[in-house]
Amino acid sequence: MSLANPKQTVLNPTIPFAGTILGGLKPGEMVLIQGTVPNKSDRFQVDLACGSSTKPRADVVFHFNPRFKRSPCIVCNTLQQERWGKEEIHQLMPYRHGAPFETIILVQKDLFKVAVNGSHVLEYRHRLDLEKVDTLLISGQVAVEAIGFIPNVSPAPPPPSIVMSKVTQPNALFSESGDLSVPYRGRLQTGISPGDTLTIKGKISLYPHSFSVNLSLGDSEDIALHLNPRIKAGVFVRNSYLNECWGPEENTLPSFPFSPGEYFELIVFCEAQQFKVAVNGIHLLDYKHRVQDLARVNQLEIVGDLQLLDVKLW
Repeated sequence: MSLANPKQTVLNPTIPFAGTILGGLKPGEMVLIQGTVPNKSDRFQVDLACGSSTKPRADVVFHFNPRFKRSPCIVCNTLQQERWGKEEIHQLMPYRHGAPFETIILVQKDLFKVAVNGSHVLEYRHRLDLEKVDTLLISGQVAVEAIGFIPNVSPAPPPPSIVMSKVTQPNALFSESGDLSVPYRGRLQTGISPGDTLTIKGKISLYPHSFSVNLSLGDSEDIALHLNPRIKAGVFVRNSYLNECWGPEENTLPSFPFSPGEYFELIVFCEAQQFKVAVNGIHLLDYKHRVQDLARVNQLEIVGDLQLLDVKLW
């Protein structure tokens, strides 16, 4: 199965929800949950568990529990042999009453990384064996529209298409990715606008120099957003090409997220005043718009030393 499609999806599940994760979870895979927090929600929880038994209660490898009353926080924990471990409490609260959300749980060898709406929220180190996880549990006061389990490998790309369109169904997780050969060029039929999310999944070449992601104006040579990770140099360059001239370069970052031969997911979230960029669930940078008419930004180009696995705009 291609990475352009989830290995498993669930749409509009009834809460509380208990579902088997086909094949379990492996490092590099992701769990995506899209939904809405009801206006009067007190709390909800997402558990990655070892079965769905209630008596005795199944072990929970990762308990993720947003709480909204008093001092809002997210509580994380592990349940082993019906005993909770030490709570990890995170004060950052990205969920809002009445607002939709997308939660991404990235599975790594030694920890889980959680991002909400494109921004990194927390990390949680494994306390139990990841191989035991075979069930997703969701309960509490939350409405869930879609769940997707995303594999880490892609044996073959999907059928080619000449246009990369925005997803037409509300809250849909995936779009058709089109021809994923590099250099990749896709047309955004209605341009880009605040609230849009561009997701690019790929694998860096074994001996890379760099790759580039360009959001361009199709009626000119202008580039509104130029993202250029230079793997060999360990520098992530951001810029715009306007009126036949490159602007001031931005390249500072606390860390460099790309490595030769490694899988990555790059998320570009468009806001009214800026783009927000995250890699592998961690927010990296903001880039102020240098092109104000975003509707004209209707071309996507991806070139360089990578294997492109999935492209989605929604």
